Amino acid sequence: MGMTERPIVLQGTGVRKYFPVHTGFGKPKKYVKAVDGVDITIHEGEIYGLVGETGCGKSTLGRTLIRLTDPTDGNISVLGKDITKLNDKQMTDMRQKIQMVFQDPYTSLDPKQKVGDILMETLEIHGIGNKKDRLDIAMEIMGKVGLRPEHFYRYPHEFSGGQRQRVGLARALILNPKVIVCDEPVSALDVSIQAQIINLLQDLREKDNISFLFIAHDMSVVKYISDRIGVMYLGHLMEEAETEELFANPLHPYAQALLSAVPNPDPHVKKERVVLQGDLPSPMNPPVGCVFHTRCPYATEKCSLKVPSMHEVSPGHRVACLKYEGDGAL
Repeated sequence: MGMTERPIVLQGTGVRKYFPVHTGFGKPKKYVKAVDGVDITIHEGEIYGLVGETGCGKSTLGRTLIRLTDPTDGNISVLGKDITKLNDKQMTDMRQKIQMVFQDPYTSLDPKQKVGDILMETLEIHGIGNKKDRLDIAMEIMGKVGLRPEHFYRYPHEFSGGQRQRVGLARALILNPKVIVCDEPVSALDVSIQAQIINLLQDLREKDNISFLFIAHDMSVVKYISDRIGVMYLGHLMEEAETEELFANPLHPYAQALLSAVPNPDPHVKKERVVLQGDLPSPMNPPVGCVFHTRCPYATEKCSLKVPSMHEVSPGHRVACLKYEGDGAL
């Protein structure tokens, strides 16, 4: 069964997240448009990579999709259930199905709690088992992520960065979720430790059929781990395709620029580097029309007037560019 033929476990439609900005008494209210109308679908057992520049809205989208922050607009469904309409009690129950691993495990773990207590507290909040059961489950999950039994009694500061990330992963896995959002889980780790964590995620996907939304900067890491990749820019999803297809045939000028920056291990292959001009515009005042037109080397006047919609140019390959809507903008 192909990845896109599997059941959908997480779906966002028209997801928006605006943060209000206080501009002063009597002035019109402004908003930071961190996520602005994203459609995204993740299937059972899939690792979906999400890439883009710093400040493009990747992390906000990840947090919004599991309602760590409430969406401004749009619908989000987990296992076919719309979670945007759930109350706090219902959302607590749903948390067993959706979890998150944060970029910096040191700040997301309570420094005053031993690792075992952190894991057991998660089970206690959800009313799972008695104290003996919770101890057994915590020990089992620690073994699953490569931690030893003696680690149960240590504090977060006694671990290395890679070990702390394993603790963060154990905390996410202990409730047996269906979807885990990984917000740059390896960016702060050494390369050898990155490989261990990435291989661990792939093992978990294969053994437990868990789906992952993997947010990252490093295109080579995303290429290695992901089944499909979405490219974000200034709160918008610009392109989406299966990993091999995106790397072989990037269509959006922004995706082309991102991929041109990935080093080629073959020194005899010369790559043409696409260098974007200008800085990332402010999400508080994004460009009118296509949000990328101010930096796009192919932009025409039409690009500053019309917002491109996501258009499927081949099965599973979608792009938001006027060229592919038949307007001939590029």
